[in-house]
Amino acid sequence: MTHELHDITLVVNGRSHPIRVEARRTLADAIREECGLTGTHLGCEHGVCGACTVLLDDQPVRACLMFAVQADGRAIRTVEGLAHGDTLSPLQKAFIEQHALQCGYCTPGFLMLGTAILEQNPDIGDEELIEILSSNLCRCTGYANILRAVRAAAAAMREEGVA
Repeated sequence: MTHELHDITLVVNGRSHPIRVEARRTLADAIREECGLTGTHLGCEHGVCGACTVLLDDQPVRACLMFAVQADGRAIRTVEGLAHGDTLSPLQKAFIEQHALQCGYCTPGFLMLGTAILEQNPDIGDEELIEILSSNLCRCTGYANILRAVRAAAAAMREEGVA
């Protein structure tokens, strides 16, 4: 049985990736396999864990629940796009400094979710921040250090005049 292939362009971290995919190909699989960007992790593949979180037009989405054809021509950001050269983003630095990762499997999803939070509302209150961060699952850290890391990144961004 053959499946029709669709020519699409995924614009990931500012770079165009013209690819051919079946309509049923997930965005996560296309990013990993066709674009070669393996920082987007697949966990549950049911949209529950958040390991596959990427930013689509600056909004966090579960890449395992989206078809690649739905993202054709739209701006996608993955964890590989957070650093600028050798300079880590404030959130990446804070994750290291606050010990907000252990096994690291969930980290890309948390970094992308945290990036969206900081870009949309750097002065977010703790209650709302906890609610949003709890949408991603971590089996190792207990979330306290992840919360501290997002808070530290927000403070660093304010100091730098970014937020």
